[in-house]
Amino acid sequence: MNCWKSVSSTKEFGHNRLFISSSLVAILTFMLLYVPYSIIHGVHYVDEAGTIPFIITLCMLPLLHMSMHILPLIVMKKRVKLTFNQSKVIGLPINYYVKSFLTKKTAIIVAISPTIFLTLPGLISSFYFSDYYVYILLVTCLHIGISFIDFWYIKQIIQAPKTAYIEKGHDGLDILMKTN
Repeated sequence: MNCWKSVSSTKEFGHNRLFISSSLVAILTFMLLYVPYSIIHGVHYVDEAGTIPFIITLCMLPLLHMSMHILPLIVMKKRVKLTFNQSKVIGLPINYYVKSFLTKKTAIIVAISPTIFLTLPGLISSFYFSDYYVYILLVTCLHIGISFIDFWYIKQIIQAPKTAYIEKGHDGLDILMKTN
């Protein structure tokens, strides 16, 4: 296998620019979604009973996001290796690696699965639970901000040749081509 392209969001953008971009996407999404949801619900107060579950969910959001990346790999019976890095200060100290190469379709499914399993149910549940829609909408919009990087990776994967294989590396993706 030859490396066609190495894709790393931190090398491409940098930590600060990534954080700012993700934050702006989350804020913009909340601004765009809050007005229609508040018009639908017509509620003028926020139930404060949802504060503690909101904080717990907010702390668990990065771990939930990563586990939703791993879930389709487990369903497809791909071997996944979890590594723990205790010296990591920013972000999750847990990372995962796939023991084999992924096809383009599989890599896109793995990258989009947090959006399907967390963002869409969040949008639907914020529609149905009028007392807690602000909290659910905040968590959902923050998750959309986290998923910003996933969509950038999906764009890179789609631009790769059809016969390409994807390997998740330490700091991004490696797009590989078979040698003839």
